[in-house]
Amino acid sequence: MPAAERRPSGAISATTSAAAPVNPRVARLAVFALAIGAFGIGTAEFATMGLLPQIAEGLDSSITTAGHAVSLYALGVVIGAPVITALAAKMDRRWLLLSLMVVFIIGSVGSTLAPTMNLMLVSRFITGLPHGAFLGVGAVVAATLAPAHRKGTAMARVMLGLTIANIIGVPAAAALGTEFGWRVAYALVAFIGLLTLVAVFFLVPQTAPAAAPSIRGELRTMKRPQVILTLIAGSVGFGGMFALYTYIAPTLTELTGMPASVIPWVLVCFGVGMTVGTFVAGPLVDRSIERSAVIGLVGLGIVLLAFGLFAHVPAVAIGCVSVIGIFSSLFVTALQARLMRESHDAPSLTAAMNHAAFNFANALGAFVGGIVIDAGLGFRAPALTGVGLTVVGLVVTTIAITTYRQTRARQVIDIEE
Repeated sequence: MPAAERRPSGAISATTSAAAPVNPRVARLAVFALAIGAFGIGTAEFATMGLLPQIAEGLDSSITTAGHAVSLYALGVVIGAPVITALAAKMDRRWLLLSLMVVFIIGSVGSTLAPTMNLMLVSRFITGLPHGAFLGVGAVVAATLAPAHRKGTAMARVMLGLTIANIIGVPAAAALGTEFGWRVAYALVAFIGLLTLVAVFFLVPQTAPAAAPSIRGELRTMKRPQVILTLIAGSVGFGGMFALYTYIAPTLTELTGMPASVIPWVLVCFGVGMTVGTFVAGPLVDRSIERSAVIGLVGLGIVLLAFGLFAHVPAVAIGCVSVIGIFSSLFVTALQARLMRESHDAPSLTAAMNHAAFNFANALGAFVGGIVIDAGLGFRAPALTGVGLTVVGLVVTTIAITTYRQTRARQVIDIEE
């Protein structure tokens, strides 16, 4: 078999490698800058959920209407990820990252100053537009700067900023918003965006695509069966986590009996779990993308089942929330790496679409969880329903892995013949 063909099945394609060796210190600083951006994006995405009452009161609106700020952000992610990434396919990735962060800052400043709920919703939509593209392109850049055996770890380090946001950024924004008003929380997000802009400008080297793809070329990757199956697995399988997470506060207060003041600390436990999962995910994904994806989904389903059965026990509920964070990070990183491998000629779009898929999962999980609660099935129902979503995601993932291995086996036979 030619040397070019002897590549581990779990490895990310070498076409994402830099054209020339990158100084390890330069690579580390670049990943750090990208992680700051992920931290700001994570804070912007989840802080709103803890500030809805203050936003509704401040803009003279209902909680339900204020909740649209979460939905509009997710809609911005779903639309922005493919559109921006495809249109900017030929753009130098460093300047693309800078442009995306400018849009993020504009949306955050708009959220800070919004005088009406309608303008607030528009600002949240704008803030969500660069989310998927920045994280997707950032992951590609991190992988490009890393050696072949460290690409999964480099991507996981960028996503570390997203997980740490759930430990520090989101609680800090909620605390500031409660103490000094919700606008201060969004001002904090805008400041983090400005800090990211400076860090990316000075620390991230130019990393143009190895072969500048056309918009049609980027979009063509979306027709590949492996890409489609991977995105479906993320859109459905990860919905199980969001079915629980969306309603975690009322579940813990009503079912577990925890006081409302404890809820932020439980969410911190989730963030800690995500952070631990990110550290674990890098080495595991470097060894096997397929195995990591399966472990992430199976583990997620088991813990959701445990939560649904034993959520009335506070210690078990908190423990489950933490472990859910671990398996969630593993699943996210594995699917990101899988998409990059299957779209080596145009990885930016599919990497961004991974985040769009997870935001679709956010909407799906919240919708399904709301249905079972409204049906009178109680607050255990979202977690148990989430088990069903992870099972569907596991089936899709299994189909993707099976067809992938069959295709590779045929390729090996053709080469030997």
